[in-house]
Amino acid sequence: MFKTILVPVDLAEVEAARPAIDRAVELAQASDGTIRLIYVRSVVPVTYMEFVPPTFDEEQQSDAERKLADVAATVNLPSDRVSAVVRLGSTYGEVLSEAEKTGTDLIVVGSHRPSMATYLLGSNASTIVRHARCSVLVVRA
Repeated sequence: MFKTILVPVDLAEVEAARPAIDRAVELAQASDGTIRLIYVRSVVPVTYMEFVPPTFDEEQQSDAERKLADVAATVNLPSDRVSAVVRLGSTYGEVLSEAEKTGTDLIVVGSHRPSMATYLLGSNASTIVRHARCSVLVVRA
């Protein structure tokens, strides 16, 4: 079935990603697959860079890696079947790039309840669905 499953996680809303993580775990257990969590940091606009300390990027990266490792530690799979990566850029672009790089079979993406602002899916989720070269499962809370 699915050997490599990629799950985008927003560290600002980890609980919103929990249903997607749980579904990915079910699928990974059924097929002896692996899960890779991904968090994508936003790029700070250049105009703000003079107001942040020189170590800002390194601190943000380390903090995000630590938080994502904490989330990965809660995944109900053996630790050798769970990995995590923090990337910098646009969410959908980095998720799609990571999926290609790792040979992902399935992307499991969480989605909020639809509203008029997002219509059916959030903009990142809908772009991932439209452009992924692998299967995508959208999990609603």
